[in-house]
Amino acid sequence: MEEKNCPPDSVTYNELVAAYVRAGFQDEGAAFIETMAQKGIMPNAITYTTVIDAYGKAGKEDRALSLFRQMKESGCVPNVCTYNSILGMLGKKSRVDDMMEIISDMKSNGCKPNRVTWNTMLVMCGNKGMQKYVNRVFQEMKNCGFEPDRDTFNTLISAYGRCGSEISASKMHEEMIKAGFSPCITTYNALLNALARRGDWRASESVVLDLRNKGFKPNETTYCLMIQSYSKGGNIRGIERIAKEIYDGHIFPSWMLLRTLVLANFKCRSLVGMERAFQEFLKNGYKPDLVLFNSMLSIFSRNRMYDRAQDMIHFIRENGLKPDLVTYNSLMDMYARAGDCWKAQEVLNGLLEGNGRPDLVSYNTVIKGFCRQGLMQEAMRTLTEMTNRGIRPCIVTYNTFVAGFSARGFFQEVDEVISYMIEDNCRPNELTYTTIVDGYCKAKKYKDAMEFVSRIKEKDGLYGEESTQRLVSRIRENMES
Repeated sequence: MEEKNCPPDSVTYNELVAAYVRAGFQDEGAAFIETMAQKGIMPNAITYTTVIDAYGKAGKEDRALSLFRQMKESGCVPNVCTYNSILGMLGKKSRVDDMMEIISDMKSNGCKPNRVTWNTMLVMCGNKGMQKYVNRVFQEMKNCGFEPDRDTFNTLISAYGRCGSEISASKMHEEMIKAGFSPCITTYNALLNALARRGDWRASESVVLDLRNKGFKPNETTYCLMIQSYSKGGNIRGIERIAKEIYDGHIFPSWMLLRTLVLANFKCRSLVGMERAFQEFLKNGYKPDLVLFNSMLSIFSRNRMYDRAQDMIHFIRENGLKPDLVTYNSLMDMYARAGDCWKAQEVLNGLLEGNGRPDLVSYNTVIKGFCRQGLMQEAMRTLTEMTNRGIRPCIVTYNTFVAGFSARGFFQEVDEVISYMIEDNCRPNELTYTTIVDGYCKAKKYKDAMEFVSRIKEKDGLYGEESTQRLVSRIRENMES
């Protein structure tokens, strides 16, 4: 072009920059900005924004922010698209305070935030459950004179819902109607999301009734949220009603809906409902993900259906999925429940040999397996290994040892565990003391049980009188039975 006396202008360079970043060459696109400056052509906001946005989408936040600073230092004023790209990038990393600084920078530069700006902020804050920031963004919107439209109201309702505040979500719904905007299916689903998180299935049913009365038809999201609401609220009948509509062909059995149905039955410990939903999932030709396989593995283990649990392991491998920590923990739990504590230990060793990272649940499960079999030395060895890896015991860990020692009449060791718990700032709970009392009663050492209860206050001054009396009553009931 230059040889033919047709030098490229800013539009030409912007097209070249856009072509490079579309091909994934962000650094080459940024280099053209330097070339433009050297040739006396000032890069504009479009030039910078194109590269900044590309860096952000590629996860190169530092380079994007560096170019943003360079842009301002060169005298090029960012536009609303530039700021929105920066906000979107920061939002992915949950850098809320930095996002609020960008809003302030926008205002000081005379750049008015638009609907995309506010919705980006609200979605991010809502997804992270940061209600105080949702409130702050909403207040900033008002201060800037921005009047929410229906989409922004829906985003606000959804944000509050994800924060678990159905009251604030309902207030936004009321404000939306006052502002003259009619609710749509997105609005109702946002309200249902807030209620589902709390398990308020009665209020959820009222929302669906209102939705139908307004002429809307529930969609996949609506049904999924209703199932979640029933699940959280422990209403297995509600789940079964929706399941019947799906199986009878009145509701389309989508991948997401059947997946939600499997997990809801798992949460409610409904083996029959879970098996039926999983079979429907497979019958429709859907491929289960690892979460579904792990859930099936777990419920089979809890119900001592070890052959079925092994089938799930084969399914996982046949589907080309790689077992994760949840899979390994479920396997360990299965073997521990079956009394095969050494097999549980073998799974733990396999996890370590594969450079996996066992967590507290992993070690607690293996410890439980050894304690149930009376192999207290092996349990202690596992505890030492756990603490050497920087994993601190919790109340479940200690109670497992208490149960193991009590069941075998090793009450001196029980006293040592209690002392260690208090020293470790892990206070025994009522289950701890009840387990010990039951151990004494099982050994018919009622006098020792009474003496133990009388000594609790010496070691644990925070243990209440009412709880102490419940233990005494428990001993007396055992003496009389």
